[in-house]
Amino acid sequence: MRIGIFFGTMGSSSTLDGLIQQIVDVEDDGFDSFWTANVSRTDALTVVALGGQRTSRIEMGTAVVPTFPRHPTAMAQQALTTNAATNGRLILGIGLSHQPNVENRWGLKFETPGQHMEEYMTILRSMVDTGKVDFDGSLFNVHAEVERVSTDPMTVCIAALAPRMLRIAGEMAQGTITWMVGPTTLDTHIVPRITKAAESAGREAPRVCVGLPICVTDDRSAAFERAGEFFQNYGNLPSYRRMLDIEGVESPAEVAIIGNESEVEAQLRALSDAGATDYLASIFPEGDDSAASFDRTRALLKGLVGKL
Repeated sequence: MRIGIFFGTMGSSSTLDGLIQQIVDVEDDGFDSFWTANVSRTDALTVVALGGQRTSRIEMGTAVVPTFPRHPTAMAQQALTTNAATNGRLILGIGLSHQPNVENRWGLKFETPGQHMEEYMTILRSMVDTGKVDFDGSLFNVHAEVERVSTDPMTVCIAALAPRMLRIAGEMAQGTITWMVGPTTLDTHIVPRITKAAESAGREAPRVCVGLPICVTDDRSAAFERAGEFFQNYGNLPSYRRMLDIEGVESPAEVAIIGNESEVEAQLRALSDAGATDYLASIFPEGDDSAASFDRTRALLKGLVGKL
């Protein structure tokens, strides 16, 4: 299982220069990948393109870029440019986002999300693979071309949790990116469904990129309480709520990876055993010294690269 560092709203630099330096540091520390969310502060694909100019080895992923506010031809063109800037190291993670974001933030209709993603991926894959598309669907009618600045292959992963989305990811993408999904849910729901879809479509085994909060600490109860404060809102979103229910837990804190070094290593091995191909580490601090807490967790992860 590959290990990457994920920067969302927590732990990332408040400046663009600082964020790019964090990408450089992730590579220097030997990690397999860097992941960034497409949050209100920065555009994830732009960050990855800039990071690609300062690094040479690590994969860099978006986790994830929402599809509703970005037309698939625009997504394809920007992703192709970003993939060229990284010499083929982009993992383009895309997703529906959530109904409150789509309708209340962007003023769009969150209708037929499965059909939206299926048509979106049809257009995106054609543009990425051939530079052109001729498609007439229920939601999109697209006849366009783009001059590809690079022929490097591009990895595309979909944030897929529901059965239909997992089928689409298996049939049309290289894998899935999950959040708030524990090992039981991976083993019984995510991995079997996406693997079956990929096999039925004659595609290679999918990547299963698993994002979870993590904290190495001797005070497990305090870290659990902190995780509850940081991540409780995810339990109110229907897609994550369903995953927590499958896992048999009530709170997002219960799927966070928490404990001392040996306990955390065991929990990471459980993810690998459940079928995770990549772990996206969202480090959160515990205690009065946040910097020391971050460093302790990162040190363990660094030591586990290539060993899980």
